[in-house]
Amino acid sequence: MKQLHVQGAPSFYICEEGALDQLEALLSRYGFKKGVVIHGKESWRVAQPFFPKFQDIQLRFEHYRGECSDSETERVAQICQTESAEFILGVGGGKVLDLAKAVANHIRINAVLVPTLASTCAAWTSLSVIYSDSGEFVRLHVYPRTTLMVVIEPRIFLDSPINYLKAGIGDTLAKWYEAEVLTRNKKDLRVPVEIALKGARLCKDLVLQNSAKAIASLEQKKMSPELMSIIELNIMVAGMVGGFGDHYVRIAAAHSVHNGLTRLHETHHLLHGEKVAYGILIQLALEGDWAEIDALMPLYKELQFPYSLATLGIPDVSDEQLAIVAEGALAPDESIHFMDQKFTVVDLIQAFRQLDERYAN
Repeated sequence: MKQLHVQGAPSFYICEEGALDQLEALLSRYGFKKGVVIHGKESWRVAQPFFPKFQDIQLRFEHYRGECSDSETERVAQICQTESAEFILGVGGGKVLDLAKAVANHIRINAVLVPTLASTCAAWTSLSVIYSDSGEFVRLHVYPRTTLMVVIEPRIFLDSPINYLKAGIGDTLAKWYEAEVLTRNKKDLRVPVEIALKGARLCKDLVLQNSAKAIASLEQKKMSPELMSIIELNIMVAGMVGGFGDHYVRIAAAHSVHNGLTRLHETHHLLHGEKVAYGILIQLALEGDWAEIDALMPLYKELQFPYSLATLGIPDVSDEQLAIVAEGALAPDESIHFMDQKFTVVDLIQAFRQLDERYAN
């Protein structure tokens, strides 16, 4: 039996209006005196009005440089060590939060995360997606410990771009399709994996049920039960799937396709979750499950997810370019190999083309 490592949740989680007003008191419970805040320019703009002035804990504020890379991890880690920081507080979207976790694990300090976007489950998971400084996927790095604290002020999300919420929905939807295909033929699943599967199914069900109303609420900059549902779904439930199910359910072909697409500069305008959403369709096409693709297509068109080469922004892509994507998706350490079926570069190119032929118009 394969090992199963459960990292189901951060040590502490709070999601309510005014949560950041409690931040210094929450940090003081651990005896902290010094910390570094890492943030992006836009993330700090939306978070600053809710961020309290600290009285007793010293903070240094630092902009990150746009990528969660090894070099940026080293740079910020050096700052934390120079400041004798006991924690790093990440304020921002997925890359900022992944960077905070990378730094915390690199120099063995605590990570505290304040997400400003509901575009990924980065605030919840004990891993980082590491990119090169130019934005190409390098590796997925899983850490031996969970984040100390996740603090969510829901009002911050009302000022977030709608396409980021949509991207989070795409990434969350993948939890079901990747978890299901990885466990489909497995017998005697352990209880944590069953918990992960139920969470993954909840991801799909609530995406189908609440996405449209959640996006309408965000367009009106009003909180609603549906918007709160999608925020917590994208951040918490999506993160719990991998946290409880580990490698049994974490990622499959959809994320491999995402990683392959990062090799084409023309797709860099797309967000992580948008490329993953397209990857779901390619995974289903590889399986020949066109009925499920047909069932998803109304959602994809309503949410404006990419579902063809044109909607990816590469309408005239050559087979040679698609081969570059396919080779990236099929790299030796990619998650597509966790599936029972084995695929080739030709199989992936065929899936891209078949999907296009069926839905391009």
